[in-house]
This record gives sequence, C-alpha cells and structure tokens, in this order.
Amino acid sequence: MPSHLHADRSDAQPPERGALDALISQTRRLRGGVDAVRRGAGGDDEGLDGAPDPRRRWQRALCDLAVHQLDDLNGHLDQLREGLPQETDDTPPGATGQHADRDSAVGAAYAAPPLAAPGAPSALVGRVGSADWNLLTDEVSWSDELYGIFGRTPEDGPLSLDELPSWVVAEDQPALATAFTDCLVDGRAIDREFRLVRPDGSVRTLHMVGEPVLDEDGGTASMWAVLRDVSELRRSELAVGESRDTLQRERHLAQAERKLAVDLQEAVLPPWRGSLRFPHGEGQATGTLDLAAHYLPSATGALIGGDWYDAMELPDGSTLLTAGDLTGHGVAATSGMAMLLGAVRGMAVAGIGPGPLMEHLNELLDSAAQPALGSAVCCRYAPRSRELTWSQAGHPAPLLFRDGAARVLDRPEGVLLGVTSGAAYGQRTERLEPGDLLVLHTDGLAPRSEQLSRGPHGEEPRTGAERLLGLASRFASARTAQECVRAVAEEFGDREREDDACVLVARVSP
Repeated sequence: MPSHLHADRSDAQPPERGALDALISQTRRLRGGVDAVRRGAGGDDEGLDGAPDPRRRWQRALCDLAVHQLDDLNGHLDQLREGLPQETDDTPPGATGQHADRDSAVGAAYAAPPLAAPGAPSALVGRVGSADWNLLTDEVSWSDELYGIFGRTPEDGPLSLDELPSWVVAEDQPALATAFTDCLVDGRAIDREFRLVRPDGSVRTLHMVGEPVLDEDGGTASMWAVLRDVSELRRSELAVGESRDTLQRERHLAQAERKLAVDLQEAVLPPWRGSLRFPHGEGQATGTLDLAAHYLPSATGALIGGDWYDAMELPDGSTLLTAGDLTGHGVAATSGMAMLLGAVRGMAVAGIGPGPLMEHLNELLDSAAQPALGSAVCCRYAPRSRELTWSQAGHPAPLLFRDGAARVLDRPEGVLLGVTSGAAYGQRTERLEPGDLLVLHTDGLAPRSEQLSRGPHGEEPRTGAERLLGLASRFASARTAQECVRAVAEEFGDREREDDACVLVARVSP
C-alpha cells in the first residue's frame, strides 16, 4: 500500500549559529546550577533519627531527572549547531537527500552529547544509534552505537526486522510488531518504546523513532530508525515516582499520627476557657486561687510534644498544681504524658505529698515498657493557710511575683524522672500572700538560638524563665490570671520555638 508520506523533502537548514551558541551557553549554565542543587540534595538518605528520609530521596531523584533532560537538551542544540552530515554513497535508492535528512533530524532530537568543555569526550556516547532496513535488497545497516546498545559486535552482524522482536521482552513484542506493520504497510511513523533483553541478560529501555523511505514510484523502499537508550531516564522517572509516592505515604501517616496526638492531648489537658477558681466552696475568704493556662505549640505546629499542665481540687480542700514535659513527640509522647498525668492525679487524690509523688513517678517511668525521660513540678496548695508545698524532678522551678517584684523559688533536690531507680526527691514549703502570682512553665518558651546569642544591642541572652520574670510590672497591673496569660502569649506567641511549651498562672485572691 502506498505510503501517506511524500517522497520529496527539502534539506533542513541549521539555525543561526550565534543564537545557538548563546542558547547552548545558557543551557550549560543552567545544567551547572542544577548540578549544584543535586549535590546539595545528595548525601546520606538517612534522616537525623537514622530512618530513611523519603524527602531526600525524592529531591535527589528529581534532580537526577532534571540533569538527564538538560543533557538531552544540550545535545539537541549541539546537533543543530553542527548541521546535517554529508550524504554518503550507501544512501538507499530513491532516498537521496531524504534519508540523511530524516536520520540527522531524528538523531538531533534524541542524541545526548556531553555537557563539558568543547572537545571533551562524551559520557553519553553510545546511547543513540541508527539503523536502516532496505526492503528491496534485504540489506541492513547499523551504526556502531547501535551495536553497543544491543550488546553485539559488528562481527555478529545487524538484526533483521524479523529477528528484532525476538530480542524484545515478551510483553512488548505485540506492540512493536504492530508498529512495524503500521510503518511498512500504512506508512505511519514509529514513535514507541520497548524493552530489550541483551545477551548478558540485562534489560534496557529503547525509544525508537522511524519512518518508511519511499522510492520514486511511491512504494516503501526501506525503513530507517533512530534508537535511543532511555534506560537511565526511565530509571530516574521511576525513582522520582516511587520516592514521591513514599513521601506522600509518609505525609499521610504523619498527618494521621499528628491528629491522633492532638486528639489525645486535648482529651487529657484541662479544657479551660478563661480563668478557673479553686476551691469552689462558697464562703471562702482569702486564699482562693484564680487560675489560667496556655499551651504554646512549636513553630511548625507539626510536632506535638509531651508537655502538660493541670490543676484540680483535692478531697481535703487543697489544690493540685502541676506541669511537666515528657521527652519525644507524637503519639508516643502524648500517650506517655497521659499516663503520667493520670498517675499524678490519682496519687494526689490519695493524699500522697509532692516529694513521695515524684518518687513514685520516677519508678513508673523507670519500669515502663518503653523507657522515657521526663521532668515535672508538683505543688499542693492549702487555701486556708496559703501554704504551697512543692517538689520538682529536673524541671524549672515556679516563679513567684509579689508587689511588682519577681523571683525563682529555691529548688529542692530532684533529678529527671526515669534517669535512675530509687532517686530521692525533696520538697519545700512557701507561704503565699494575698495578691501573689505563681507561674509554672515548661521548657521551650524561648528558642534555643535566643538563649545562646546576644540581643541586637549586645544584651545578654535570656532564658524563658528570665523573660517571664521581666513581665513582673505587667503582671502587677493585671486584674486576673487570664490577663497574665495574655501577656505571656504576647511575649512568646510569635517566637520560632523548636518545641512546644505550657504556662500555668495561679493568682492568690486578695
């Protein structure tokens, strides 16, 4: 059947050389920039915790794919700059000036010369080869590069169109045979990929582009093709796709875990909105506590930690005030925090004092199936005597604000929870006055960078506790504990914290 393609085709002329040189230079500079990004995205696939980092793999695979594509683009431009090759005497009959035109044009579209200094050897040589199957003489002509792609030598000879499908993966053979038939019978161009099995057993992915070449009578005289080894490109695309899917799965898992951690945290921490007063009994004179608290998330909001605060009225009329922090993030940290807070509440209701309570918490963490470290402060306040009995385990001491002045309470002995078995925890007693303000807080209020560097005017770095002490004048003018919490939120709310934090404010009613 006559081909749909016209036999006459004028020789393509190369574009203006100056414009191509400028474009090639731009492409090489872009390639260098992408290479720099790829080096930055390279390195170890492991994250800080030693687990595989899907984001890093995805970034590096995407950079590899971009490098392959830029290599190809630069090769296309180099081919255009070099122009068309000279005609040879072995051009098929009836295809003078046409076969060379088509072969060179498609070769330019799929060649991949190096991106290096002019004259440097190409690292991509051998990825593109050409072939011509003469249907009139049964002659087959292969370029040297095509022999290398197929893993053959010129002594082995080229493959005929009948032999070629047997080298192809079984699943790809029907589609390739259909493409050959469409090209030779219906005159359709070939643009298809297939997988090649080489003699050594390796599998390569080839991209074939070709057309029938017509004789003077319009019949098909031969079929030419350019075959490009795109195995590395497809491998890069596959790596990008797989790493992208892995990253998406990791994100979905992280989102689900974060939601679970948030739900658990909200279920455990007191759902205060505004101030709370303890004790509730009517007729209470001085000594009643006006309470308010605030939770400050980390800067990203993605890491839910094990920080907690709590206040509850005990059976004997006293009030429990506590704050703490369990190491780690996510569901493990929040579930551990829920366990500790439940234990604190239970032991406080049972009448266990702050010091012995800390000893029991330490043994609880030390014997847990999944050992962890934690810090805590526990206070028991008697409203009638206004006595505050408290203990701590490696935790910041409460801050006392009185008459516009502020100080840190002297700490009793006590190490982090879970560090060692049988640790002793002391306790101290402080008598509060009407109008006093007590602040319990966890670490993480101020970013570590601010605690290590001087201020813009050479000021000494300040910890979160020191900055809280600096709010003494604002606290003195506040009428409620909630107003004090607002002042804390304004002071620390816009900070780029690496961790979450909690603040509990207790104001003794005058």
